[in-house]
Amino acid sequence: MKRRFGAAFGATLSFFLTQAQAPAPQTATLTVKVENVSPKGGDMRVALYTQATWDDDKSTPVATGVVPAVTPETTIVLQSIAPGTYGLKAFQDFNRNGEFDFDFLHLPAEKYAFSNDARPLFNDPAFDRAKFTLHAGDNTITIHMQ
Repeated sequence: MKRRFGAAFGATLSFFLTQAQAPAPQTATLTVKVENVSPKGGDMRVALYTQATWDDDKSTPVATGVVPAVTPETTIVLQSIAPGTYGLKAFQDFNRNGEFDFDFLHLPAEKYAFSNDARPLFNDPAFDRAKFTLHAGDNTITIHMQ
């Protein structure tokens, strides 16, 4: 009887020691400070992409955030993100329809921004111009609406 208890206790102790030594999964939190927010109101929308999904308008972002737009700066916090290299797209959704709108000349009708303040020419800037590294723990970036 003592032998079985000892073996079971040893196995249980071994399990708990193994679990205690396993590193906790590392995640990142990204605080996005958006400056030059228009007083027109609406929502501030941000989306975080990998290089593989950056150019695909139908891809699902790694993380998204939507908060009411506040002038002159709006802050959005994205949590539980795997560390890595990402690009961020943002726009001020004046009419809160969830879409980035264009005018009749197909020019942007709403303010927008990209990480690293990358500027577009006729399309989104290249991922290499907008990319940044997200480290485990707390991270903060500042972008400026155009």
